[in-house]
Amino acid sequence: MSPHPLQKTMSRARSSRIVLPPVQEHIMKIDDVIDDGDYYGAQQMYKSVSSRYVAAEKYSEALEILLSGACSQLKHEQVTCGAELAVLFVETLVKGKVPCDDNTLGRVRKIYKNFPQIPLPQQLGEDDDVQQLSEALGAAKTRVEGCSSFLKAALKWSMEFGSHRSGSPEIHIMLATYVYSESPEVDMTRVSYHFVRGNNPEMFASILVNFVGKCYPGEDDMAIARAVLMYLSLGNLRDANRLIDELKKHEERDELEFPDSELIEFIIYLLLTLQRDALPLFNMLRANYKPSIEREPALNEFLDEIAEKFYGVRRRNPLQGIFGDFLKMMG
Repeated sequence: MSPHPLQKTMSRARSSRIVLPPVQEHIMKIDDVIDDGDYYGAQQMYKSVSSRYVAAEKYSEALEILLSGACSQLKHEQVTCGAELAVLFVETLVKGKVPCDDNTLGRVRKIYKNFPQIPLPQQLGEDDDVQQLSEALGAAKTRVEGCSSFLKAALKWSMEFGSHRSGSPEIHIMLATYVYSESPEVDMTRVSYHFVRGNNPEMFASILVNFVGKCYPGEDDMAIARAVLMYLSLGNLRDANRLIDELKKHEERDELEFPDSELIEFIIYLLLTLQRDALPLFNMLRANYKPSIEREPALNEFLDEIAEKFYGVRRRNPLQGIFGDFLKMMG
């Protein structure tokens, strides 16, 4: 049974009368606990104090405490604790219905920048080194999961309280960059998914150059083709072309050996075709390069989306494909 409107009003009135100490007093006390190395004790204090401010509907104060706590724990490489407070920070943004603006994005960015970035050991030798690598891989997985949980929550908040239907482009870039740099095994499909919803094709090109320089044979042209098709499936011909132009600049500087394959040939012809009202040519390209396209089933999904976006060709089942991938990535 839901409370009577009068009860809600009285509850809010009581909340507004609750007198709480200045936020900075709490932060200084908890900083002392952190300095003593009692990270668990500090965590409980951050959570209990912030919850009291939330209960009093003093959201800006609760956010200040959670921001301080997340950054402090992460600076001390307490990733699990820091990530928990970071997620609580976003949940409080939602409770307080805080708009997704430059100021709040700056606070999200501040937390993100405090997530540790630690290179994995590259050389293996004695058994001790194997143990060290195993521990480093476990720590890297914890970092990626913690940062991803925070940024996925932030994306959902930005969808609800921001102007971008698919979430803040800047948060997408943060998530793509961290997943790429910190994951022990890089999932380029996931990385690309977030980059194409971002606003920095130049950075994406640099990431692709880095990936192409160390991936297995056959993954290089697929990574580039997938990236271009993902942009196009969103109707974004401009950034698809910018991505290819940036990759060509890297090639001119001898930083990239552009893959020479039928799949890349198809992508170049496709970009030219989409600048014209040329559905028959689009269909002919798909038929001629069918063996290359079928190297990965998702490519045909993207091309179905592209046909709908650029030529109005309706998909048989619009709930498949990109929308399904979106739910999977965001889940």
